[in-house]
Amino acid sequence: MKIETHTVHFTSPLYLESGRILEPYEIRYETYGKINEAKDNVILVCHALSGSHHASGLYEGDRKAGWWNNLIGDGKAIDTNRYFVICSNVIGSCFGSTGPMSEMYPSLQPYRLKFPVVTIKDMVRAQRQLLSYMGIHQLKAIIGGSMGGMQALQFAVDYPNLAEQIIPMATTYATRPWVIAFNKVAIEAIRRDPRFNNGNYSRDEFREDGCDGLAIGRIAGHISYLSPESMDRKFGRNYVATDGLFELFGRYEVERYMEYNTNNFSRSFDPLSYLYIVKAINTFNLSRGYDSLYEAVSRIKAKVHLISFAGDYLFFPEEMKHLANMLKRNNQKYSYHEIESDYGHDAFLVEIDKFDAIIKEILEVES
Repeated sequence: MKIETHTVHFTSPLYLESGRILEPYEIRYETYGKINEAKDNVILVCHALSGSHHASGLYEGDRKAGWWNNLIGDGKAIDTNRYFVICSNVIGSCFGSTGPMSEMYPSLQPYRLKFPVVTIKDMVRAQRQLLSYMGIHQLKAIIGGSMGGMQALQFAVDYPNLAEQIIPMATTYATRPWVIAFNKVAIEAIRRDPRFNNGNYSRDEFREDGCDGLAIGRIAGHISYLSPESMDRKFGRNYVATDGLFELFGRYEVERYMEYNTNNFSRSFDPLSYLYIVKAINTFNLSRGYDSLYEAVSRIKAKVHLISFAGDYLFFPEEMKHLANMLKRNNQKYSYHEIESDYGHDAFLVEIDKFDAIIKEILEVES
């Protein structure tokens, strides 16, 4: 599989939903496979909160492959022998696209909290500019899970002639209070961490020891990404062998898992970016800018393939079913699949064997 990574510098202004302007800005993106002469084999992949443009393959020296490596590649469901796949890092993130720790032109100082609030609609608009820069004006499909699914839906509404197929997974049409409440734990934990210092920290401040506030907030995130059943299966009531049961801070295996994963995450992900991306998720509402959700959905011309997961406790299947019912009433082209799973929200990243055949069939039937 051919992998290329690029960064594009845009000098034209990006007009944001808030009324503010981002100028200049950069987008980092990765491509897999080869584009054909007609440029009609292009698939856009949109990443979730903690993801990046590195969706598949291995960088030299890396042990961990891209976050959807089992789905994207030669001979896989998104077959890079047939399709040219693009995945870009969203604006506001910390993996190469312009975000809160980027230099605020013409100053050499980071934006920090002066970075404008960005929305899912803004992320999509920036990616549309990237596609135009690449000379791509028609997509075979747009696919994404969680926040990536939000982007896929927003693309379908805002740019109805861009893609043939829209495949949103484990997502929603508007973020509900349940999710916002989980995110509030992370927001407050970061803000109240003394080392966060109201965003006035150095770029490498947390590289060694991590950000405690982000680590604590990420525990709440992990709980929402899993399910009670998957936790029972993975950890049971097993106690850490080297910890004493009657030590106050002795740990169960589930506690050690949370500590390990969240501490590592807090060393690699920028806390300001986390705050900005969580804000984008919280404010997501597909109907904003339109008279109603009905009007927004009525704009869609692509065939929409909705995929939910039975054990998702973050974005419940009923939210995807609501969209499916609306598409059905409108006589719009759609399909709906509810995957049997008790893994939780992260099933779209982990249990790929349960839905990769569906993705492959969608792409092949529509070829």
